[in-house]
Amino acid sequence: MTERVALVVGAGGPLGRSVVDKLVAAGYRVAGADRNKDGLEALPPQVLRVPGDATDPEEARRVVETVVSELGTPAVLVNTIGAYGLGDALAATPDQLRLMMDVNLGPALWLTQAVVPHMRDAGGGSIAFVSSRWGAEAEAGVAAYSLSKAALNHLVVVLNHELRESGIRVNAVAPQLIDTPLNRSFLPAEVIEHATAPEAIADQLVHLVTDAGGPVSGVILPAYGF
Repeated sequence: MTERVALVVGAGGPLGRSVVDKLVAAGYRVAGADRNKDGLEALPPQVLRVPGDATDPEEARRVVETVVSELGTPAVLVNTIGAYGLGDALAATPDQLRLMMDVNLGPALWLTQAVVPHMRDAGGGSIAFVSSRWGAEAEAGVAAYSLSKAALNHLVVVLNHELRESGIRVNAVAPQLIDTPLNRSFLPAEVIEHATAPEAIADQLVHLVTDAGGPVSGVILPAYGF
């Protein structure tokens, strides 16, 4: 286990940092990538910090190649990048839809394209994304956001079919709402009251990507909280 490499993208945010901490504790050599350099500085000293914006396909590839060069082929990829936006379907704008797709769907695809050739050469690996309850269950008021997460869910299923024969597992965890400082800044207290702690979502992500996840692949794991 101590020789296995994990790449966590979005490592500068609350969820990403928690995933990093748990993978370090599990014995992985961890690289954390984020465009937020201040967030990267808060990571444990043994973590390889890789600045980069994975919404850009070339940047996503550079991040992966940096990790391969400095630590080795990732056995694990966890992408926690995401954006949340309110707004109903009739008011959605091209810019809003583009932003949700670029942030919630794009990095998952670009990072997978970059890491899979290395995982295949190594004989397998495990990938996990962060979806949302609203990607599976229709809800008013979050149109562009829910469309992007529904597309991410479909990508998980597609990748499972395409990669399973290569020994690469692909899954996602779907919270309803994560309790973060950003969400607390604009959502009512009665809504935040039912949000799930980042550490709880990180536990599920780490379970899926490590050996504990066993044969599980192609799953969107509900983690809706109470």
